Amino acid sequence: MKTIIEPFSIKVTEPLKIISKKERIEALKIAHYNVFLLDAEDCCIDLLTDSGTGAMSTKQWAAIMLGDESYAGSLS
Repeated sequence: MKTIIEPFSIKVTEPLKIISKKERIEALKIAHYNVFLLDAEDCCIDLLTDSGTGAMSTKQWAAIMLGDESYAGSLS
């Protein structure tokens, strides 16, 4: 098997709460099988939306740090 090395390094990590299959089924029942009503902490992988599907590059982080956040002439 060939190893694929990704051409990037993840800069942001977040711990995930992974619940059992039984807990996932119960959460779905409580939400009346409507994934929009699930608590975010009960979803370790979100395949419905694009929330949390990417990390920011070092250039993106740098741009945020360099950005001008002044509003109406006052510094934030």
